[in-house]
Amino acid sequence: MTSPLAAWTSFVVIFATLSYTLRFTEGKPPKDLLYRWATVESGLIQFAVIGLIVYGIAGLGNRRELLALRRPTSWWRALAIGVGIAIGMVILSGLLGPLLHPGREQGVTPDVWRPDHAAEYVANGVVICIVAPFVEELAFRGLGYSLLVRYGKWTAIVLVGVAFGLAHGLVEAFPFLAALGSGLAYLRSRVDSVIPGMFIHGLFNAVALTVAVAGQPQQEGALRAWIEVWSSLSPF
Repeated sequence: MTSPLAAWTSFVVIFATLSYTLRFTEGKPPKDLLYRWATVESGLIQFAVIGLIVYGIAGLGNRRELLALRRPTSWWRALAIGVGIAIGMVILSGLLGPLLHPGREQGVTPDVWRPDHAAEYVANGVVICIVAPFVEELAFRGLGYSLLVRYGKWTAIVLVGVAFGLAHGLVEAFPFLAALGSGLAYLRSRVDSVIPGMFIHGLFNAVALTVAVAGQPQQEGALRAWIEVWSSLSPF
């Protein structure tokens, strides 16, 4: 019988391989990707499939315990850690953003606001800010952390962050995604729940979508770098 850890590791490796293959063979997606209804549909299908796979793998063990979809031990602690994660990401963005240009690598979020496609953008925002955090937190901070913590808390935190970064199939944005993934894994370890991470993850994605259309192409320096970093956190 396949162990849950082996199944989860295989899933992450396959998903990361597909992500990098598509990134290197197909290049950047079109800039109007989030202004399309087709993107909403494909996003929902993608996360439904991932969710079912994660649910199935968790069923190989104690599903409720592995997914950690339960009330956190402390909302105040979760809030404090969430603020710490945000501060850490801002600092990392300021240090590495101007060098790596992660948002430019991913090329998903648009540079300008198109009010004639507001409905499509909002619908994609729902997928990115609600559906994606729910599924990804269950997959990585829920199932992944629960399976890896037997090797030590910090080992699990780091490995979950690395897996989260690899799953997005990006190179220059990898340090930011791995840092965010590890920060959320640390949050999971301190409050014994993935629910606070879902809220924080969703907030990060919402900021990415907001700054993407608020930023102007002519902006330079730290502000533009900060916008690119946060835009790279989009799950597509």
